[in-house]
Amino acid sequence: MNVEDFVDILGCDFYTGVPDSQLKALCNYLMNTYGIDEKHHLIAANEGNCTALAAGYHLATGKVPVVYMQNSGEGNIINPVASLLNDKVYAIPCIFVIGWRGEPGIHDEPQHIYQGQITCDLLDLMDIENFVISEDTTVEELKSTMDGYYNILDSGKCVAFVVRKNALTYDEKVVYENDNDMIREEIIEHIVNVTGEDPIVSTTGKASRELFEIRESNNQGHHYDFLTVGSMGHTSSIALGVAINKPDEKIWCIDGDGAALMHMGSLALVGNVNPDNFVHIVINNSAHETVGGMPTVASTMDLVNVAKSCGYSYAVSVDNFDDLDKELALAKSRNELSFIEILSSIGSRKDLGRPTTTAIENKENFMKFLEK
Repeated sequence: MNVEDFVDILGCDFYTGVPDSQLKALCNYLMNTYGIDEKHHLIAANEGNCTALAAGYHLATGKVPVVYMQNSGEGNIINPVASLLNDKVYAIPCIFVIGWRGEPGIHDEPQHIYQGQITCDLLDLMDIENFVISEDTTVEELKSTMDGYYNILDSGKCVAFVVRKNALTYDEKVVYENDNDMIREEIIEHIVNVTGEDPIVSTTGKASRELFEIRESNNQGHHYDFLTVGSMGHTSSIALGVAINKPDEKIWCIDGDGAALMHMGSLALVGNVNPDNFVHIVINNSAHETVGGMPTVASTMDLVNVAKSCGYSYAVSVDNFDDLDKELALAKSRNELSFIEILSSIGSRKDLGRPTTTAIENKENFMKFLEK
């Protein structure tokens, strides 16, 4: 189905969400049509954030908002849906558009398998009427479904459209880029060159895939690294848990700007604990690149001062490899909580692979390494 028909049938003029590759057609349409526009389209930090923003929109306008996301974000909406939007609380209507990763019977990555199995079950449990859109769904079917949804929305309840792979199409192209020069994979190579046999916890998405391939290319083992293939935004907390319990090891966290923003309160906890064996690296390309390249708000933020305000002992931003190598070496030798923001370009090589070990194997090998 053409995404223009989909948007026309929904009949809403405010969208907020967290980008998803399964919803790339919708995301690109919104960026081409509105860009980032506070009246019509905002990309938020996480899905719960979107849901609350949508509630505020409804309170101010009386209109029905749309929240879009990957199904992995359902966990983030449970609290505001159950305790804010629900018709037994404030009865605030909302349309959710959810990309269905890990759909049963469709091959996908391990972090999506269980989430894919329970996607519609979670919606049912939250009393959100839902309809699955596939490549075969017609405009007439969608119109008929939406006609039935109006009464549900008028009663203060929410509805959802669960979008299968390739169900929405969009012919226009959108190019996402920035002015930064450093390529993320090369950045991670420089990090690996300095860390040696120190443990690394890396964030979800392409950063972990690139770290895996760098180890392969270097003929190194993968036991040094915990690849956080899911649970976006929680990598720094995982790394903190390791750092607290392995105080004699230098623990490196490779994070992304979108992930760091998603649960930014984690920075405050890291800063409060203030482990002197922790190096938090945020590779900032100001984009949700793994799912298409849509922008984050990190381009307008001072992450260094955010980190300092949260209690990080040392924080710096770099935009070239000479400064990066210097700061990595200092972080390696320093017994102090350190934060390094690295300004990165958007993009990766087209033949980037995926880890060939399972998530369980990664966990077990990393734990055995930490035991030693």
